[in-house]
Amino acid sequence: MKIIISSIQEKALSMRLNTNHWKSIRARETRLAWFLLSPTALIVFGLILFPAIFSIWISFHDVGLDNLNDVFHAPYVKWENYQSVFSDFSFKFESLKNMGAAVTTIIYSFSATILTVTIGLIAALLLNRPFKARGLVRAIFLFPYVAPIVSMAFVWRWLLDPRPSGVVNDLLMRANLIESPLGYLSTRGLALVLVIIFEAWRYFPFAMLMILARLQAIDGVLYEAADVDGANTWKKFLHITLPELRYVLGAVFLLRLMWTFNKFDDIFLLTGGGFGTKVLPVLTYEFSFRLYDFGRGAAAAMILLVILFVFMLIYVRVVMRNVDD
Repeated sequence: MKIIISSIQEKALSMRLNTNHWKSIRARETRLAWFLLSPTALIVFGLILFPAIFSIWISFHDVGLDNLNDVFHAPYVKWENYQSVFSDFSFKFESLKNMGAAVTTIIYSFSATILTVTIGLIAALLLNRPFKARGLVRAIFLFPYVAPIVSMAFVWRWLLDPRPSGVVNDLLMRANLIESPLGYLSTRGLALVLVIIFEAWRYFPFAMLMILARLQAIDGVLYEAADVDGANTWKKFLHITLPELRYVLGAVFLLRLMWTFNKFDDIFLLTGGGFGTKVLPVLTYEFSFRLYDFGRGAAAAMILLVILFVFMLIYVRVVMRNVDD
């Protein structure tokens, strides 16, 4: 009996030692994991989280050049910065000639996104067909997306130069379609249309890549069955291709909408936000770095953040849920 009890005690002691040994190894691995993650966590906090939190704090304070050296003692103004943004003539809608940054941003974002996805879908359908030098053509189609934005914007400004030496003006005047040169990017209404076209031209390769990847994953048996049933190309597109692409199209649309809504460099390089093309990111820049009203600029940025957060919720709740289902 004593031998049996002693054996049981030895086994229990052995199991306890093994458990402690396992816990110690797991604890060391946990500490090692935190040690390895800490540099990235510090970088993310320093470059993303802290500036975001600090911007929220600034949006409720009166911060300008006069107290920028002592920003943490800036006067607390509650919601005055937000009220100032909403009441600013550059933000609110007044007329069709002066739609304000809020309405202009909505029109610009939705129009450019719809056009981007449409052109991307057409390009993907064309490049999904087998033909000679298809790889080269695909590489050429990617050029607007991979080229530096500064160079692309200045090429477009050179093409649309209002002087007679501008490429578009020169061609149209040689063809006797116009009598005098036009200022395309300095004409209200037309400037916004051209900025939307530029946005769609520059970013349609992104939509094309996503759609093309899904097109190549569609089972060819579906199209073979449709051929047996006598379906033409249009019916196969409506009843096979589009249903298979609906989740990709939804994801690409919402992603491009959020990114376009937050776009600053395209419009700033083309028009500087003038002539009816002022959007919320440009207005935020002007509040902060032209008027040096950093509190109002931070408030405009927070308004933009809230709108983008709504788009993100829609993306997560609608698109991602449908993908999981």
